[in-house]
Amino acid sequence: MPAAGRWAIYVGIAILFAIACGFLSNWQFSRNAERSEQLQLVADNYDAAPVPLGELLAPGAEMNPGDEWRPVRMEGQYLADEQLLVRNRAHGGSAAYEQLVPFRLDDGRTFLVDRGWLPPGNRQAEPDEIPAPPEGQVSVEVRLRPEEAAPTSGRTAEAGQVPTINLGLVAEQTGPLEQGAYGLLMSETPAPATTPNTVDPPSNDPGPYLSYAVQWILFAVMGFGFITYVIVSESKLRREEPDDEDDDVLPEPIPAPERPAGEKRRVDPVALHRARKRPKDRDADDEDALLDAR
Repeated sequence: MPAAGRWAIYVGIAILFAIACGFLSNWQFSRNAERSEQLQLVADNYDAAPVPLGELLAPGAEMNPGDEWRPVRMEGQYLADEQLLVRNRAHGGSAAYEQLVPFRLDDGRTFLVDRGWLPPGNRQAEPDEIPAPPEGQVSVEVRLRPEEAAPTSGRTAEAGQVPTINLGLVAEQTGPLEQGAYGLLMSETPAPATTPNTVDPPSNDPGPYLSYAVQWILFAVMGFGFITYVIVSESKLRREEPDDEDDDVLPEPIPAPERPAGEKRRVDPVALHRARKRPKDRDADDEDALLDAR
């Protein structure tokens, strides 16, 4: 294949590689933008002043995504007999549990409260002790959270437990619940003697997405740089090959000058004498050697 055609293929490969890197870089930029929006939402809402639940979540309504992490106040009673545990929660370096308790508001609707997490037991997977929620009339403050997706694998849990905080799955065991959101406990009044461990605030780590996006751009540039290096190296090698071929050719013998037509060949008398004398001299030397031996 001609060098120009081969180089065109190299450049085409570099362009395709750069396009792929561009798509991957754009994807990482998009993920970085999403993560930045999440961090901004937490910064705006997490420490906001609590407001009554009804101001952010009407009965039977879905939570506005912009209200996630907003603190709200509720008045009512815990339905302790209907509490559940959600398993396999990553807390304290172990597969912990979180305590879910329905809360009956004074307006009659029931809202799910996540009171916090509990470590697994010393001799069994379930917690050794589950703190009881306060009895009677209680004032609680929670942060709004959207429900989690139901397991796509059909994963289930034993009685009294759920695999995720999916409000539909929880309602199957507790009875009717508000389906728009649940609450992550902040405080209870009156305060109980013992409570579950508080769930840590969300991470403020922006993630590696921006650095990955820049890396894909650099990979695209490196691809063009590599192809350029290959083309330049091949071009230099092609320029050097003719010189190497000339060095490998043996020099042609110089022809003897031609004699004019009719001219007789000259004979060197000295060379002719030496040629004729050489055999005789060799015989004389042999005779001398025989006489000396006698």
